[in-house]
Amino acid sequence: MSADLTDLSAGGERRATTLADLMTPSSIAIVGASDDPTRIGGRPLMHMLKLGFPGDVYAVNPTRDTVQGLPAYPSLSDVPGPVDFVLIAVPAKAVPGVMREAAAKGAKTALIFSSNFAEASAEGAALQAEVAEIARVGAVRVIGPNCLGLFDAGHNFYPTFTSTVERARPRAGGIAIASQSGAYGSHIFIVSHERGLGIRYWLTTGNEVDVQVAEAIRLMAEDESVHTIMAYAESIKDGPGLIEALEVARAERKPVVFMKVGRSEVGAEAANSHTASLAGEDAVYDEVLRAHGAYRARTTEEMLDVAYAARPRIYPAGRRLGLVTISGGAGVLMADAAADHGLDVAPMPEAAQAELKELVPFASPRNPVDVTAQFFNDLSIVPRFTKAMLDEGRYDGLIGFWTGVAGSPQLSPPLLAGLSEAMAGRENLFIQSLVAKPEVQAEYEAAGFPCFEDPSRAIAAMAALMFFGEAFAATPPVVAPLAEAPALPEGAVNEHAATALMRKAGIPAPRSEVVENARMAQHFANALDCSLAMKIVSADIAHKTDLGGVALNVDPEDAPRVFDEIMARVREKAPRAGLEGVMIAPMAGPGIDCILGSRTDPVFGPVVAFGLGGIFAEAIGDVALRRAPFDERVAGEMIRALKGRSVLEGARGAEGADLEALASVIARFSQLVAAWGDAVESVEINPLRAGPDGCLALDALIVRKEGA
Repeated sequence: MSADLTDLSAGGERRATTLADLMTPSSIAIVGASDDPTRIGGRPLMHMLKLGFPGDVYAVNPTRDTVQGLPAYPSLSDVPGPVDFVLIAVPAKAVPGVMREAAAKGAKTALIFSSNFAEASAEGAALQAEVAEIARVGAVRVIGPNCLGLFDAGHNFYPTFTSTVERARPRAGGIAIASQSGAYGSHIFIVSHERGLGIRYWLTTGNEVDVQVAEAIRLMAEDESVHTIMAYAESIKDGPGLIEALEVARAERKPVVFMKVGRSEVGAEAANSHTASLAGEDAVYDEVLRAHGAYRARTTEEMLDVAYAARPRIYPAGRRLGLVTISGGAGVLMADAAADHGLDVAPMPEAAQAELKELVPFASPRNPVDVTAQFFNDLSIVPRFTKAMLDEGRYDGLIGFWTGVAGSPQLSPPLLAGLSEAMAGRENLFIQSLVAKPEVQAEYEAAGFPCFEDPSRAIAAMAALMFFGEAFAATPPVVAPLAEAPALPEGAVNEHAATALMRKAGIPAPRSEVVENARMAQHFANALDCSLAMKIVSADIAHKTDLGGVALNVDPEDAPRVFDEIMARVREKAPRAGLEGVMIAPMAGPGIDCILGSRTDPVFGPVVAFGLGGIFAEAIGDVALRRAPFDERVAGEMIRALKGRSVLEGARGAEGADLEALASVIARFSQLVAAWGDAVESVEINPLRAGPDGCLALDALIVRKEGA
């Protein structure tokens, strides 16, 4: 797939940007080149001279005649030949001038080491904005500023001042790394190298004045030499760009192992609803990454484990896991770990168990399958048991536990031969847990078996590869917002108006009336002639119950008295709130109270939260998130994702909710909030009463976005 990302030149022409444009140039000029190879401006020159960059290298330094044996030019404009790539290592205030020269020189890319930009001060931010504008007009792609550089190991191109390249020359394998942080990106590279992983591309983005981690992921996914991508980010500026990049990677069947750091509490700007607390920034990142096929790693070790396990490029599309072991205890440990990761350690079929019992009468062939110490007497047990697990158990992936036996000089060769025999002609992922010398482990790896000493890490890696398999097999649904969403009124929206908007959008809600005095309350109550719900109406009050603004199961004759009591309580506790009256509605029938809400995430747009809880939603915290809009299928996934879903299904003999109607309401709500888009900060139905005969929105809250 060829890239279609473009940048706009001054003349209005568009030029396609590929990974090669950024990372594989034919020539480079280093502005601020140092004769001292230990300095920031000297290291990249030293790397390329020492490691054999095949293109032209120009050193720009106005105070020297030569730099590390190369002729030095006073300025970039004095360089005699064409320059594809400009590396800038000069003080921040000098960078705009160099950028103008780079544009005039026709450079495709500029990489800026220099710091003291937006990360430092308002003055630096203005300087960074100037650099961005020069780049835009001159059609120069910019990496940085304030970054550690990049490398393309396949091209011996090393415009970076990291010292790790000196310690560990990169192996040009099929893994690419994109990191917002330079120092931590360097750490990811060095530990990857120590694990034996081949890193072809390594790119740090720094302040991201132009090129961002999201775009780097996309370009790496489009590169044929890359099979796995590791990414590290502290923040994402372009949510849609990240989603597009992840979908490109999914379409190309390339795993993205993503480490997102910087977890935070929900900001004060979103504190008006329960949904804001439930759909916090980190939870939204979790959901977006999951939904678009990226695996979120919590530790560097986990990131490396997943990238390592992906080397055979086998991604099981199911979660059935077979465990074969020479230790019953290890089998139990692995089964526990598999359950923690949501994997299905399904038993072998009864007939298959009986056949294996005939082979080894004292074996435990259920799953985990324990071959016992009989393995030492008859190594043919291994391929026979393994074949039975694949043919009869139909497991999507296998993990074998062999401990130090696999490293034994006498037993390792026949064990490896037996495993290879069992897997001949098969595409199943088979991970081994073993202890062996590096050269012995390398033999297993060469045969297509990833190896872990710790069986729990083997389980975690398998779970990640199964996640990728399911993600690659899935077809993302395309769902549009509501074509005819009800228009929002001007200004603040009270509950009565919000509930009416829900009804207009096709979300069931009880009919209600706002009364302004006790006499009106009596009149409307008499007309309804049923048990009543009465609530204060005020656009200034988000949580009415906290102020005594709600009364339930009110008899019609008590409506005037209850009206006066509600008004008095709320006036006392919220004297500055504007009170529009009291809303009266019929009490809803029996059902299960849920919360359904959305908040507009500043990066990813509307995100919908659904869970159990009513007024206790935040305390319970059992919630599923999805990015809006979506369909009933996804809504059903949200219902099934709840830990308390059995309550909705009808736990302990209780009547359950109409789950189809509930899924329909959730999907409809997602399409409504997507249609409103940036006009709202948050929308909430709390509670949403899920009953056996349908759903009712009993309380609605709409918070307009300031200025919208």
